[in-house]
Amino acid sequence: MSKRDYYEILGVQKNAAEAEIKKAYRQLALKYHPDRNEGDKQAEENFKEAAEAYEVLSNPEKRSRYDQFGHAGMGNNFNGGYGGGMSMDDIFSQFGDIFGNAFGGFGGGGGRGGRTRRVNKGSNLRVKVKLTLEEISTGIDKKIKLNKYVGCNSCKGSGAKNGTGYNTCSSCGGSGQVTRVTNTFLGQMQTSSPCPACGGEGQVIIDKCNTCFGDGIVKGEEIVNISIPAGVSEGIQLSMGGKGNAAPRSGVPGDLIILIEEAEHPFIERDGTNLIYEHFISFTDAAIGTSIEVPTLEGKAKVKINPGTQSGRVLRLKGKGLPSLNSYGRGDLLVTINVWTPQLLSREEKIMLETLGSSENFKPNPKNEDRSFFRRMKEYFQ
Repeated sequence: MSKRDYYEILGVQKNAAEAEIKKAYRQLALKYHPDRNEGDKQAEENFKEAAEAYEVLSNPEKRSRYDQFGHAGMGNNFNGGYGGGMSMDDIFSQFGDIFGNAFGGFGGGGGRGGRTRRVNKGSNLRVKVKLTLEEISTGIDKKIKLNKYVGCNSCKGSGAKNGTGYNTCSSCGGSGQVTRVTNTFLGQMQTSSPCPACGGEGQVIIDKCNTCFGDGIVKGEEIVNISIPAGVSEGIQLSMGGKGNAAPRSGVPGDLIILIEEAEHPFIERDGTNLIYEHFISFTDAAIGTSIEVPTLEGKAKVKINPGTQSGRVLRLKGKGLPSLNSYGRGDLLVTINVWTPQLLSREEKIMLETLGSSENFKPNPKNEDRSFFRRMKEYFQ
């Protein structure tokens, strides 16, 4: 089932400001909050859907990519947000400030309220993937090996030795925040900041793991399967949620950002969804007509050259181009016919051509044949 438009989900226009997007998400999040809709699976799905839309549209880089390429810019099986694979607690951890005090804390009741402790977030990874035009034409699944931070196997990512676990931070009482009251000429001012003792996590490790030294992550490798949709182009970035570096102490992993590069084709050039190929024919073939074979991304195609074809003529092979990333249909293969002028002639050949050149049929006649390349191109695209 296809995903709904993110702007439609939040009920905002495409030119909506950041504050308007945040306000719209907060209203939906409060409406579908699990504590207000206990046991309602549809409300839970709506809650996750809104979180996914907000995660993309509140991020300038992801929003720009989404505006340009839609869901395909997020990737075919790429997760642009949290609706597809993250838990409720992950959503509360990332967007808890949106809820304010509506539920007694950043996340509300049900064990989520009353705390503002920090959840670690892994850093994003960026990789480049070079594709041929053939691969871009059909889309492709690839396996790539990543050198990245992964969860520590010894402590299962917790950072604690042999499952010794954590103690509640005595400095902040587990909230992850410390509050300071400062006397000013305007009166007392109260400020909150992450607890320096626990780094805002609200808990401290009892006994650190000997492998990762309490970080919960180590350097390692991972084989990742990626599915690249057909029609991508040079410079497009796809985002795969949760496949970046692992986060310290079982936090939220970062994303994998995939930058698309195009490999140069030996015969064919790309122009958007159209493909361009130049083919040279002899003077005699141009005069009397012939059939030629031209390369396409699916193989070879036969093309008929009519008698009297002029150099620069553009022939169109409909639907032999690339698919559009965001819509149906494909581009065309444009074959430019160039007439090859012989450069080395024997004495006999020169005599033959001089004889032919004296014929009226071999003299240019602009009245009968407009040979303007730009005019023909204009007529083609009309």
